[in-house]
This record gives sequence, C-alpha cells and structure tokens, in this order.
Amino acid sequence: MTMIQTIMLGAGVLTVMLLLMGLSSGPSANKMAAKRLEGLKERYSSNSSVTVQAQLRKIVANRQTRLDNVMSQFIPRPALLRERILRTGKNWTLPQYMMASGGLSLMVTIILLVKGMPIIFAIVAGFPVGLGMPHMVVNSLIKRRVHAFTVKFPDAIDLLVRGLRSGLPISETLSLVGQEVPGPVGVEFRNVSDKMRIGRTMDVALQETADRLGTPEFQFFCISIAIQRETGGNLAETLSNLADVLRKRSQMKLKIKAMSSESKASAYIIGSLPFIVFGLIWFINDSYMQGFFVEQRLMIAGGAGMVWMSIGAIIMAKMISFEI
Repeated sequence: MTMIQTIMLGAGVLTVMLLLMGLSSGPSANKMAAKRLEGLKERYSSNSSVTVQAQLRKIVANRQTRLDNVMSQFIPRPALLRERILRTGKNWTLPQYMMASGGLSLMVTIILLVKGMPIIFAIVAGFPVGLGMPHMVVNSLIKRRVHAFTVKFPDAIDLLVRGLRSGLPISETLSLVGQEVPGPVGVEFRNVSDKMRIGRTMDVALQETADRLGTPEFQFFCISIAIQRETGGNLAETLSNLADVLRKRSQMKLKIKAMSSESKASAYIIGSLPFIVFGLIWFINDSYMQGFFVEQRLMIAGGAGMVWMSIGAIIMAKMISFEI
C-alpha cells in the first residue's frame, strides 16, 4: 500500500468516525419539546425576568455564525464546551477550537504513518491526541484564570467593604470594584453590574457568575450576601471576615502545595519516563519498536504495563490530593 493510499484510507476512516459522531449527537426529542415549552413561556409570560432572559438568549443566538451551528451538530454537548471556552477569558469560537483539534489529530496521524506505524494504530493514537491536547490547554487556561481571580478576590472584597462603610449602596460598590480592580476580578464584577443594569436581580447575577467560575471562594461571597439580605446585619463586617478567611485559605493551599511538590514531581517523572523513552527510540530506530504493534506477546505486555501504570498514577493522585 502506497503512502497516498494510506493517507486516503486514514482520511476515510476519520470521516466515517465524524459522521458517526454527528449521527449519535443529533437533536433529542425531549430537548426539542423543552425548547418549544420555553418559547411558549417567553411569548405569553408577563414576568420581566423571563423577558430579559429571552432577550439575552436572542442576542447570543444572533452572535453565532452558521459555522457555529454546523459544528454544534457534531459535538455531543456544545453548550458545555462553549462555557468552558468562555471561562478561559479568550475570544475563541467553537469552530476555531474544532479546527485546531481536527488539524492536530490529522498532523499526528500523518507523522505516525510516515514513521511506519500501521494505519489503525496511527488513527487510534492521533484521534485521542487531537481531542486531548486542546482539552488540556483549555483546562490549563481555566486554572490559570481562576488562580488569578482567587489571588485578587480578597483585595476586591476589601474595596467592597470600604465602599459600604463609606455609605455607598451594594450595587454601586460592585460597579466600583469592576472599574478599579484589574484582571479577571474586574471583568467578572463588570459583568455582574451590566446584568443588574438590564434588569437581573443581584442574587441571580452573582449566582450565574459563581456557576461559570466554579470557585468555592466566590460561592462563599454569594452565600454571605444572600444570607445578609434575608436576615439583615452588618454586611461590611461580614465581608471583612470573609476576606480574612479567604486569605488564610489561600495560605493553607500554598503550604500544602509546597509540602506535596516533591511527590508530584516524582510522580510526573516516573509516569512520563516510559513514554519519553519509547518515543525517542521510535524516532531513532522505528523498526526496533515495530514488535509492539505486530507481535501478540509484546502487545499484551505493553497493554498490561499501561494498565498498571494507570493504577499507580490514580493511587498517587489520590495520595497528594487534599480538599480545603
């Protein structure tokens, strides 16, 4: 089989896999029924909050291009993926993410085919890389943004406390924090202020931001404000205590990170070393490693080794994972 035939066969297999994904992720009858009921509710409801939510959904739908709608048909949960991309703080779109994923998968598959790997193994290796690498990049960006938010969040609460003690209302202090604090903290507080200006209640706007961020620190902030609105009391004193608790929580996280850094480094080195050595030998002398793809005993040994390594990695991850 020539190289052109091999590439064509790989492209055909990849196309069939994408078509199967598209067929399996088609529209659901339950979702369509729920969407129709929601449309009737928006049409005949006199509640202002329902009307505002309908307008926001229309604005978001108008921003989506035709390519976004096409891509959504091939993704099992496009709304969740859009939310993850939004949490990174980047102006990426869903088609850009999918094109990067498909291009990476195709590139890895072609490289492995050129190096002599059988086509089935090349596709099996390239497809997870194309799906996994963008996912890991998005995870890294989300963690970096959440970390930057958590670091600056106590300072934002202190600014909020000073505004409340000076006599400003809570809505004005939220807008002030959005203008004065840089980074993701200011962006999120500006989003809360904008939602309140178009008719959202403060509790709903804060809870939507908390759900998008997914951090317990901001959830504590939302709970503190909600309890104070229900029971009364000194909100400035409550938020001041919350800022102190969040700083102590951050210090405890840093201590745990320092204590577990040696174990994490050892786990990363031991876990990645077999794959690094395998890749280096493969690119130096690929014929020497062909036995792992054609000989049954080596395939069983390699699979068993990966299973045991996975079990060890899970155990080490559980040992160095601490909840605060």
